[in-house]
Amino acid sequence: MEKKHEETDVLVFPFPIQGHINPMLQFSKRLASKGLRVTLISTSKTMQPSASSINFHSIDFHEGDAAANVDEYLELYESVVPKRLAQFIEEYQICSQHGAKVLVYDSGMPWALDVAKQFGLQGASFFTQCWAVNAIFIHLKEGSLRVPLEDENKGNVVVSLPSMPELGMSDLPSFVSDKSGSYPCLSKLVRSQFSNFQEADWVFCNTYDKLEHEIIKWMRSKWPIKTVGPTIPSMYLDKRLEDDNDYGLHLFKPDTDLCLNWLNSKEASSVVYVSFGSIADLTEEQMVELAMGLKLTNKNFLWVVRETEQNKLPSNFMEETAEKGLVVSWSPQLDVLAHRAVGCFMTHCGWNSTLEALSLGVPMIAMPQWTDQPTNAKFVADVWEVGIRVKKDEKGIMRKEEIERCVREIMEGEKSLDIKRNSEKWKNLAKDAVDEGGSSDKNIQEFVADITGN
Repeated sequence: MEKKHEETDVLVFPFPIQGHINPMLQFSKRLASKGLRVTLISTSKTMQPSASSINFHSIDFHEGDAAANVDEYLELYESVVPKRLAQFIEEYQICSQHGAKVLVYDSGMPWALDVAKQFGLQGASFFTQCWAVNAIFIHLKEGSLRVPLEDENKGNVVVSLPSMPELGMSDLPSFVSDKSGSYPCLSKLVRSQFSNFQEADWVFCNTYDKLEHEIIKWMRSKWPIKTVGPTIPSMYLDKRLEDDNDYGLHLFKPDTDLCLNWLNSKEASSVVYVSFGSIADLTEEQMVELAMGLKLTNKNFLWVVRETEQNKLPSNFMEETAEKGLVVSWSPQLDVLAHRAVGCFMTHCGWNSTLEALSLGVPMIAMPQWTDQPTNAKFVADVWEVGIRVKKDEKGIMRKEEIERCVREIMEGEKSLDIKRNSEKWKNLAKDAVDEGGSSDKNIQEFVADITGN
């Protein structure tokens, strides 16, 4: 534990979904370990995190319970929560001994900067996506990337942007060229992150310098950005934060004992771990292809299938594959990825899952679905070279033969040794970033020193 700065309070305000709360909660723990007094503000009844080093406060948002869909939820959120956040900060400034100096807010809520300034607080925008994805949206906002792209229907468009590899249409975030408008408010939220971030006093991102060196170099030439990741529990990285061995927040109850006891019975690097996160919703056709692909490999597999999705599995699949496979409704993912039995991770490439695999040195089979995941998958396969990407057919389905090919390639193919070596390299660099004197640790320390006047 470093020097206490009891007179320095920081408020942290994440967007109320697990993939955004977890990284900001971990960042809060790092701030608290450096002596700041941190209060994390939540608007979710069902997601109440816990950590002994941090204070927690809930803002009421009961209106969200009645929302019929994602877009309605977001509209209600933006119409109600800003006023309630302002009320909380006003009361906090009156009641707390010293008052808060900074509001660290999720980049998806740019209006929070105005709330912070209203009360004389510094504002810090926190991006939970990688800088590669952020840079694409910045180019879109500035007009250097235009949609619709020429010839995009031909499927052979190549996008060239500063500091980035060449990107095809299938490598861009889904909201860049989403013609369907299936989630207009969500698309607006993603794009709104870049409306005023350059006016924030601080800009943080859950990544690390070495991982996105060229993009970060380009971004820093324009804005004073700071990388502070990977934001995963310290016990899996530098081990400097005592008792930080868990996020402290679970959307679902993990089948911990079942998963770990099963893995303990398997040989080293013999298990394919499959999980598509808490939101991804595969079609029944895709679920069947995935199930059949795993069966064809004849490899051990641990597959997380949420209870609401299990009716999409082929009949008798779990019974027929019981000797090789285990299907669970939720898993303790960090413990699974850190287990010696896991040989690869078949993932949707959500940024948190991608960072966890990078930090724990696990090769990936990329099966991106939407939002930022296609871009993450591009970097996993072609830039960091820690995995391979499953190809879709003309219907957009990843077929069982292709899934089998990818599993065999990453577990025993020609590229497998290089992929394992690269995975180990990025794992060590992730640890170095958050360890004492590492790039992310220095950035956090500079922030603490600035706001405490030390």
